[in-house]
Amino acid sequence: MQESTAILNYIPVDELTGSVSVPIYQTSTFVQDAPGVHKGFDYARSNNPTRKVLEDLAAKLENGTNGYAFASGLAAIDAVVKLLKAGDEIIAVDDIYGGAFRLFTHVYEKFGITVKYTDSTDAQNVADAVTDKTALIWIESPTNPTLKISDIRAIARTAKQHNILLCVDNTFASPVSQKPIDFGADIVVHSATKYISGHSDLIAGLVITATEELGAKIKFIQNASGAILGPFDSWLVIRGIETLTLRIKQHAENAQKIAEYLESESLIKNVYYPGLKSHKNHEIAKSQQKYFGGVVAFDLAIDDKELAIKIVSNTKLFKLAESLGGVKSLLCLPCEMTHKSIPAEKRYQSGVTDSLIRLSVGLEDADDLIADLKQAFAFATTGEFVPAWKENVEVTSEVI
Repeated sequence: MQESTAILNYIPVDELTGSVSVPIYQTSTFVQDAPGVHKGFDYARSNNPTRKVLEDLAAKLENGTNGYAFASGLAAIDAVVKLLKAGDEIIAVDDIYGGAFRLFTHVYEKFGITVKYTDSTDAQNVADAVTDKTALIWIESPTNPTLKISDIRAIARTAKQHNILLCVDNTFASPVSQKPIDFGADIVVHSATKYISGHSDLIAGLVITATEELGAKIKFIQNASGAILGPFDSWLVIRGIETLTLRIKQHAENAQKIAEYLESESLIKNVYYPGLKSHKNHEIAKSQQKYFGGVVAFDLAIDDKELAIKIVSNTKLFKLAESLGGVKSLLCLPCEMTHKSIPAEKRYQSGVTDSLIRLSVGLEDADDLIADLKQAFAFATTGEFVPAWKENVEVTSEVI
């Protein structure tokens, strides 16, 4: 069965009414037949029928046993870290999402959980970093924002050898492109805010586990901590998932064209996109991803923050904003936005320069997006003003 067909088949028809759209159960509590006797739902923090459909769907998408929906991607990450105890150590990818760095470093280190950052693009680096205190290996693949790729299978072998949990943040790839549990991961997390919901209209997070035992632990933490996703946002995520396969294919097709164009630009020094043959781990990406994703990043030939600011401030179709994964194209300057919480020295060590620009390629026509970048580059470097987009460029397609 094709992925798009399977996804739609996973979403149940409402048994009570026959509705093809999952009902939104906007309730805080449920009537019980007798004390402790109910239909599987007693209080909406613990469980909700709409959220349960999403959680079951997430587990199926990632080939896991259990899925859990949280109020944000960071709430999902937080739930995983709560599996640990004081004295435990995390080995984390060096090019890590700024929010995860902030959580690990400024929240959990003071509770005695230490974090060791390493370049996980070489699996041996992870193996060499393991100590008797290591309890969790945390990787993103691709990473945010330099699109580094880690060999999930090789790192999973190290984790299994030492009885360490492996968690993969699969946000950038999506379960349509990559299923880390199939490669040996114990836990998968998503910022469902991004590709899974796909329309930049909600905040959500997902945790999927490879075993029922781990699932029970995450469920306990979800209920005890209370950072659950509400029923309406759960419904919106379900609706986004219905078009996930089609969107990911188009995001990737557009991103590939833009990445190839950027490689030809003299203004640019490095282009980061796993679909390019020039990418350091292109072959590993090919072995574990069906599509290469919709995020492209690049460094300017001269590491000039002011020039980068001029570029990101003068695009027309690409909107300057945090986040990614929506149908509309966005761009950002990580050093001043998504990764500002990471100290400059550590940012540079992981490849996030002051001139690195991240593109979240949407579903507009790729040629229109390339034209937009060209006019922004021209204005930033020569001062040649390009008036409003609609007055000068014939847009060949609208967002689909």
